[in-house]
Amino acid sequence: MWSRNFHKLPGFLGHPLGHWLMLLGLVVMWGSSFGLTKVAVTALPAETVVGARMAIAGVFMLILVVATGRRIKADRSAVGFVFCMALIGNCLPYWLISSGQESVDSGLAGILMATMPLATLVLAHFTVPGERMSRWKVIGFLFGFIGVVVLTGPQLVLELGGGKSNILAQLAIVAGALCYAINTIIARFCPIGDNVVAATGTVVVASFMFMPVTYHSVPQDVADLSFSTLIILALLGIISTGLAPVLYLKLIRSAGPTFLSLINYLIPLWALLVGTVFLGEVLPWSTVIALALILGGIGLSQVTRLQAASNDASSLLATKAVSHRVEEREPSKTAKA
Repeated sequence: MWSRNFHKLPGFLGHPLGHWLMLLGLVVMWGSSFGLTKVAVTALPAETVVGARMAIAGVFMLILVVATGRRIKADRSAVGFVFCMALIGNCLPYWLISSGQESVDSGLAGILMATMPLATLVLAHFTVPGERMSRWKVIGFLFGFIGVVVLTGPQLVLELGGGKSNILAQLAIVAGALCYAINTIIARFCPIGDNVVAATGTVVVASFMFMPVTYHSVPQDVADLSFSTLIILALLGIISTGLAPVLYLKLIRSAGPTFLSLINYLIPLWALLVGTVFLGEVLPWSTVIALALILGGIGLSQVTRLQAASNDASSLLATKAVSHRVEEREPSKTAKA
């Protein structure tokens, strides 16, 4: 009964409390994954971490499908989409990001991942009808690009000069963000109606696809893994890779993409907070400036969409107000009788 009234709880800024709680849950689930991954790759190779989290997520999602009475049907028209999303939305980005975090702090990784919605802007311009680049989107992209240059530029100069830096690791994380952006476009055209089934099929296929890589990277003595490492792998698999996509799909259905876009601001901040408080990471002021530029770019790119959403809300409220006044002026049929 409580779950039915979850979205009716009082809230603020035009959204019920339930939407804000789900948004916060997503921020914690995905934002914390950078810190968890950073700890995991200190004990295991990146390939093992990726294989383990996808295998755990696959088992969890299959249990979820069975528990909810869903069925996975082999639809030929959807096979190609599932394989593409498994490769581009799971295998490649997980491996690239985990490999990059072997030498990049979790907070910085979260900031670099904020480039994903900016990359999506450019890709959607060429592939999705009605998603053309506007003036504000171009300005937002430029701000975000400058932010990335501030993050990687100085280290890139050192790399070209023969100095030691982790520029390749940072670029790997940016490449992972680009994979997520491409996967967002692919997912919009996926013919599978049930999002839980689509997510389950994708992560299961990804687990099998990545299995050959994982097999060669598994440590010889897995029994020596600490209990804390096993817990971290379980959290990455069940929460960040399994539950988070389900909550994401539920929120985007009930609250819409404009509200969900707030997550692009909050995840980098949460990842930065987790890295600073729990892992003792210290980031230079240039990183803070870059974060401000990237988040500012995301905000500017959403100006047109937010204006449209505000206009729609104002029109809806005006229509309701007019209807209410008409009802007050016209006597009811009961009163006439």
